[in-house]
Amino acid sequence: MSHANAALTPRHRLKVARLVVDQGWPITEVAARFQVSWPTVKRWVERYRSGESMHDRSSRPRQSPGKTDLKTTKRCISLRLRLREGPVQLSYRLDIAPSTVHRILRSVHLNRLSHVDRATGEPIRRYEHDHPGSMLHVDVKKLGNIPDGGGWRYVGRQQGEKNRASTPDKPRNKFSDPLMGTAFVHTVIDDHPRVAYAEIHDDETAVTATAVLTRAVEWFNARGVIVERVLSDNGGAYRSHLWRGTCAKLAITHKRTRPYRPQTNGKIERFHRTLADGWAYARCYRSEAERRGELDGWLHYYNHHRPHTGCGNQPPFTRLTNVSGQYS
Repeated sequence: MSHANAALTPRHRLKVARLVVDQGWPITEVAARFQVSWPTVKRWVERYRSGESMHDRSSRPRQSPGKTDLKTTKRCISLRLRLREGPVQLSYRLDIAPSTVHRILRSVHLNRLSHVDRATGEPIRRYEHDHPGSMLHVDVKKLGNIPDGGGWRYVGRQQGEKNRASTPDKPRNKFSDPLMGTAFVHTVIDDHPRVAYAEIHDDETAVTATAVLTRAVEWFNARGVIVERVLSDNGGAYRSHLWRGTCAKLAITHKRTRPYRPQTNGKIERFHRTLADGWAYARCYRSEAERRGELDGWLHYYNHHRPHTGCGNQPPFTRLTNVSGQYS
């Protein structure tokens, strides 16, 4: 129905007009049958005779003399991006009403400063691929290993330092914390359903990164997702010949983000924050082994049970269909 108070749908308007024009019914009789006024029937008959559409005409005026000119609109948008000022300040610069500035900013989705990238001043462009497997985001989250007895976040700085000093050395590499070592969480997330896969390792070398990618692709394939592309930053592992060869072997197109633009890989950056809040620092772990042992359980909760605003407040796995264990 065209609007809430319409007595006739476009299909019934056409039927009314054909009864009068093609079959010769009187207008008053058709009006009584369809319980509308005779001027209504006459209107649709005239439009039918002239070959017009049975849909409502636009109520927009043909001319709008008071409409803000294009030059002022462009200048308003430019000042918003460059100065990050509000409608009141911009209205003073442009000599127009604050309400007009607000309307312009709303029309281009710049009415909130959160829609503008703070570093570059450019609009934040949000995107989502239309089906699972179209794009995987990959990255590495670095976490300091937790000493036996607990880390400083829960036991305090003084006790935390004592725990670090008394904990046996963990395997180290040139990227690690010189005292305790670093946990490298290799994360993979599907752009469309937001389904996540993660593994913890003691390095972020190309050998480890490619092995994680291979296992992640197999994991997604087992759930009916065919991976087409993968997006990474410009880390050494992702620029290696081994990574390139692995992507070719898996028939995956590799894309890299623009340097110094982590926003391009924003979905996995946001997932890392959720990972930190929901698992890495969610409670007091008494050892690194205890925290690592909780990762699989938290990932299952994230994928199968945790509501995700990007998925209409449903768990990510609801965007995958006919998957074994989907509702477990």
